[in-house]
Amino acid sequence: MSSPARIRVRFAPSPTGHLHVGGLRTALYNYLFARKHSGVCILRIEDTDRSRYIEGAVENLLETLRWAGLEFDEGPATEGKFGPYIQSQRIELYRDHVARLLKEKKAYRCFCTPERLEEMRRQQEKLRIPPKYDRRCLRLSESEIQNNLSARVPSVIRMKVPEATAITFDDVIRGKVEFHSDRIDDQVLFKSDGYPTYHLANVVDDHFMEISHVIRGEEWLSSTPKHVLLYEYLGWPLPVFAHLPLLLNPDKSKLSKRQGDVAVEEYRAKGYLPQALVNFVALLGWNPGDNREVFHIDDLVREFSLERVGKSGAVFNLEKLNWINQQHVRRLDDDKIAEMLHPLLGKAGWGSASPDYVIRVIRLMKERLTFVNDVITFGSYFFADDFTYDEKAVKINWNSESPAHLTALLEKIEKMDNLTQVSAEEVLRQIAEAAGVNAGEIIHAVRLALTGVAVGPGLFELMDVLGKESVVQRLKKALTALAR
Repeated sequence: MSSPARIRVRFAPSPTGHLHVGGLRTALYNYLFARKHSGVCILRIEDTDRSRYIEGAVENLLETLRWAGLEFDEGPATEGKFGPYIQSQRIELYRDHVARLLKEKKAYRCFCTPERLEEMRRQQEKLRIPPKYDRRCLRLSESEIQNNLSARVPSVIRMKVPEATAITFDDVIRGKVEFHSDRIDDQVLFKSDGYPTYHLANVVDDHFMEISHVIRGEEWLSSTPKHVLLYEYLGWPLPVFAHLPLLLNPDKSKLSKRQGDVAVEEYRAKGYLPQALVNFVALLGWNPGDNREVFHIDDLVREFSLERVGKSGAVFNLEKLNWINQQHVRRLDDDKIAEMLHPLLGKAGWGSASPDYVIRVIRLMKERLTFVNDVITFGSYFFADDFTYDEKAVKINWNSESPAHLTALLEKIEKMDNLTQVSAEEVLRQIAEAAGVNAGEIIHAVRLALTGVAVGPGLFELMDVLGKESVVQRLKKALTALAR
């Protein structure tokens, strides 16, 4: 792929709610491409659709991108010479260019009411004609236009699409793309509320911000011929286009809220690591050309290329995301996990646990964690003695001989000066041998007594971490609570 000498890309979201995971992928691919080529990555807020604007959405967007580790070179929080980077602050620029298009007869005023347009669409649907403006207002005389303006009749400004013309452009991912102008609507460029539509503002800003590559989702592919026409009408060179594949649900439908979470903030709230979510999202459409699946951001920058982005939709596989999160949790330093756990322990009422004890718990559980908060979800027994016994585990792991085995173990442990992993295993196996039973039978009963559940880390390591005092107390509690 031939590239302009200066790489400048942008992520241009609308402040209409939470950041969609598809938006995160678009932001990430732009970021990776810029970093790979020592270019510039811009954040631009496209807020000209005032009917969908949500108060606080910009601040939320900035915070979510920061959480994901994506830092932009220019944008609302990092002004550069191409600002302002919020479209509602650039209205005069758009007005100047739509006025030029009007003057050059490449655009025209439309005074049709919403009711008339709706009726037109209904008739087109009846006749099975593709929905498209019928150009009624293109036929207005200059005097009719001026009379309407004088009477303050609400109007929009539409782009005049040429007839019987093939509009083509090259796409890094899709190759040569062609649309026929007869199927392209005379797009509204300026609305009656005085704001431009996405199409005009997008093209004007990309030009004046010197964007070299437009990397965005496939949903914008059908809008691109309109943008190509605007570039042509305004006499500007085209950027390089790259349209990313759709994100799909497991049933291959378009990713939607109906089948699961779609907002980045929802995954953050559930405890996913930012580096894991970024890793996972990077693989939704791109691959490194080998079997590697676990990447840190520096690895992604080094490996990323648009040429390795595929055309077909990418399935959002939650199991894969969980696995990637697990791999990243395992790669965290124990101290980092302890730091992340600290507020969670405090919230659960276990903030008094010593740092050394927390680290020992982490080391024991680390290979079993999918999320950092799994330490609390599945290891609450490390921090609280008042757990209940899982009924299913009791039925499977507790039998008529269990009290005798636990009593024998309790007597031996009480006589020990110190309980360690080695001494715990040694004494338990002695009891099993003396009773003529498999050690596993006693191990399962002891685990139930110490944790209330049937599964967990190695029993002898667990006993070592809990310590003699806690093990003795829990064995006594189980012998009372589970006696039959």
